[in-house]
Amino acid sequence: MRLHYFSLVAGLLFLSVTYGQQDSQWPEISEVEKPWTRWWWMGSAVDSTGILHNLVSFNKAGIGGVEITPIYGVKGEEDNSIEYLSVRWMDMLDYTIKIADSLGMGVDMSLGTGWPYGGPQVEQQHAAKKLVSQRKLLRKNEVLSQRVGDSVAKGNPMKLLGIYAYGSDDSFIDLTDHIENGQLQWRAKKDDYTLYFVYQALTGQQVKRAAPGGKGYTVDHYSKEAFEDYTQPFDQVFSKNSYGLRAVFNDSYEVYGTDFTPEFFKAFLKKRGYDIRPYLNRLFEKRNDAVTNRIRADYRETISALLLESFVGPWTQWAHQKGFLTRLQAHGSPGNLIDLYAGADIPECETFGSMPYDIPGFRRLDKNIRPGDADPAMLKFSASAAHISGKPLVSSETFTWLREHFKTALSQCKPEIEDLLVSGINHTVLHGSTYSPERASWPGWKFYASVSFNENNSIWEDASGLFAYIGRCQSFLQKGSPDNETLLYFPIHDLWNRYLGGSLFFQFKIHSLQEWLLDTPFYNTHKKLTENGFASDYISDDFVKQIAFIDGKLILPGGEYKALVVPQSSYIPLPTLEKLMELKRQGATIIFMGIPEGVPGFNAYERRSEKLHKLTQTLKATQNLFADLVNAGVKNESLVDQGLKYIRRELNGEKIYYIVNHSQQRITEIPLNFTTPQITIYNPLNGSVGKAKIQQQNNRTIVKMEMEPGTAFILKTGEMSDVADLVYTTPIGQPTEITSDWTLRFLKGGPGLPESTRLSKLQDWTSLSDPKAKTFSGTAVYQTEFTLENPRAEYWKLELGDLRESAKVWINGTYAGILWALPFELQTNLFKEGLNTLKIQVTNLSANRIKNMEESGKQWKIFHEINMVDKDYNKFDATKWDDTPSGLLGPVRLTPLIKHNPM
Repeated sequence: MRLHYFSLVAGLLFLSVTYGQQDSQWPEISEVEKPWTRWWWMGSAVDSTGILHNLVSFNKAGIGGVEITPIYGVKGEEDNSIEYLSVRWMDMLDYTIKIADSLGMGVDMSLGTGWPYGGPQVEQQHAAKKLVSQRKLLRKNEVLSQRVGDSVAKGNPMKLLGIYAYGSDDSFIDLTDHIENGQLQWRAKKDDYTLYFVYQALTGQQVKRAAPGGKGYTVDHYSKEAFEDYTQPFDQVFSKNSYGLRAVFNDSYEVYGTDFTPEFFKAFLKKRGYDIRPYLNRLFEKRNDAVTNRIRADYRETISALLLESFVGPWTQWAHQKGFLTRLQAHGSPGNLIDLYAGADIPECETFGSMPYDIPGFRRLDKNIRPGDADPAMLKFSASAAHISGKPLVSSETFTWLREHFKTALSQCKPEIEDLLVSGINHTVLHGSTYSPERASWPGWKFYASVSFNENNSIWEDASGLFAYIGRCQSFLQKGSPDNETLLYFPIHDLWNRYLGGSLFFQFKIHSLQEWLLDTPFYNTHKKLTENGFASDYISDDFVKQIAFIDGKLILPGGEYKALVVPQSSYIPLPTLEKLMELKRQGATIIFMGIPEGVPGFNAYERRSEKLHKLTQTLKATQNLFADLVNAGVKNESLVDQGLKYIRRELNGEKIYYIVNHSQQRITEIPLNFTTPQITIYNPLNGSVGKAKIQQQNNRTIVKMEMEPGTAFILKTGEMSDVADLVYTTPIGQPTEITSDWTLRFLKGGPGLPESTRLSKLQDWTSLSDPKAKTFSGTAVYQTEFTLENPRAEYWKLELGDLRESAKVWINGTYAGILWALPFELQTNLFKEGLNTLKIQVTNLSANRIKNMEESGKQWKIFHEINMVDKDYNKFDATKWDDTPSGLLGPVRLTPLIKHNPM
């Protein structure tokens, strides 16, 4: 392939003539580097024709793989629904895998239907459970005589675990042994007593959004026996080989109110070193005092350990025996998120809702969004777990409820995905795509909380631009290793020791960060590090145990670090502190933001606290965190002072930077805290590559480049001899609006094609006189002719202005590129002096078409169960919407440019 000239202006590298095509210098994009998508099988009403059609469509658009999740069905399709794991269902799975493989795509599947794990194979003995108590007061010398045993409450069977009496001084008597032939007779001889009849009960939770053949109880996630029982149907249908699947998936931990398992008391005694039963009265009464909070924290820690040991560990082991990997969403669970994420092969976070951005022109109307939960500090849990445990991939459930249905533009996806990428996520799973057969009339089958990435949604026309962008970014971010040099200790015992309403079951939910994450010392320390350019990974107590100090570095299974920061914490386990102090004695940089106050837990806590205080007698809190880090050799990046975001990786001794500009400012120079003879710049938006002008300054490299708000680039250090220099340009005149008349012709979409028209001025096509234009969703072509007179111009910058929502551009009959993200502009040498033609093919959202459909009384919400809700989980009603602006609103402007030297 012959070399082309490259140019950098207005934040966009450009490739003359072949703008938007992949250059030979760009790494080949593999299936795992491309975005994947969650693929809902509604009622599993799938067939080979539809599977083939859907997969081919995904493949052509640039999707690398699918995750099959069967859910509730479609009304009227009951005869086509397939029972989960039936012979026919497995045939469809087998066909899917074969077709995907022939297309170079991968396949994951959820190990169940809907979510969370559960189904008809889950008997009551293996279903999720909770601890229940009934209270009875017994005065001194009063006699209790009653029948006791298992019970039923509101139709829920309850198994009696014991009857315990507590005196006014909290003294404890186990009355269980006093039961004879189902009869308890006992006199309160010495004191007034409070009796607790303690039961094990079912939570009663069923699988949410289950598919046919998948309904049933949620499984007990704290019981290995229950897990092994749960997997028996899968053992039967899967052979010993991998069956072609890449991974099995477990969705976010939406298992509610389950704080018990049949072996809990035994496990608690073994793990915490004391019997919990003498202290249950404190927990049932939800006392808020120092002792009870310690006991409650022990209870919560035991739940966390059981979840890891009895579910996540066996699950991953089971999958490996079958030849599968595991993908896990740990958030929402009651366990230590770092350890749980690390227990899977591919940790997965999620985004939910819409985040704010300062990018000029970025639209985020309150009526179309729900506030997002994608706080960078939350996203880092999954990435950190992968980094410290040595897992190469970190995935994300991406774009859940990003906007109201049919109102998500591709441009609104880009900054959200960029926040994930700079947080360490490198394997995007879209949320998502619904299997929809050709017999389904528009808008096809639809899941209630997704963007709907399939050909029924008008944005599919240019979605390949988004998918190519993600793939190019991930082709670098999956290479090499993370280059975060600082570890940040996660003091989970401070959270477990909180009162938190006295609940034994506390979930670390992504949707309630204010309850456990925001404004904590841990959160504020992470924020401070990030804002000052220090890249970090979180570390748990269990991973602290695994640290080795070798050649001046902290070594973990996943990599090496130069320092570890302990935020101000009230409670730190004695073994953790002992390990940190030993590392410190060996010469490691262990920085304490404050002196830990005590040890967590109840058993022998006073003795353990004494040991802790002896250890901390000579310990001093840092006076200057950043100076301590720099003294340890940690390199922070001052580019964040300009409002830029970044992530850094190391590849064969060189650095890879992914840098994003979500600010309002144009950036002209980027400082990197390394010296290098060359910087190669890769533009993931269009695939162009070039060698940048650089300067060395105070052991830093200053990269000359322009980053417009909303843009992102990949920078790589190290010499590459076969890369052409970037061509830098500068304006030689003011932007000029194209004021010639435009022809507007509607190509495809619905409900009907409006008539072609001529425009003397660009306008929202919903305001045209043709009533069909008001309801039209699809693609139209704008075309104009005009004369250019500037013989000095070597290049031109084309700006489309207000574009609703994406466009493909042809200049003088030659394809110039796709514009789907802010800023909607490109630079090209395709314009010429004299007469020019410009064709812009624009695609809008599907919102106006669905509004018209509902106003016309046409039924498309034909789904069982939830059957469509809006972003606030109210009844979906598009008739209340305003018309959504559509088309090329402009102004369309051209700016003449010439080459220049930025040095």
